[in-house]
Amino acid sequence: MKQDYFSANNIKHIDYKDVEILRKFLNPNGKIMNHKRTGVTAKNQRALAGAVKNARFLGLLPFVAK
Repeated sequence: MKQDYFSANNIKHIDYKDVEILRKFLNPNGKIMNHKRTGVTAKNQRALAGAVKNARFLGLLPFVAK
């Protein structure tokens, strides 16, 4: 089983301003990938989804990629 990215890199808080990290968990169309594909724990997946949605709302990430 894959190691959780956030626990492996000792990241305690998933920040919506950290766009480079958030992009790793989006597919080429800009959708959030599921936790089975990313290997992130369910708790971190929920935090990740919230951070991505927050970043989208503030215009840091696109809602859809063209």
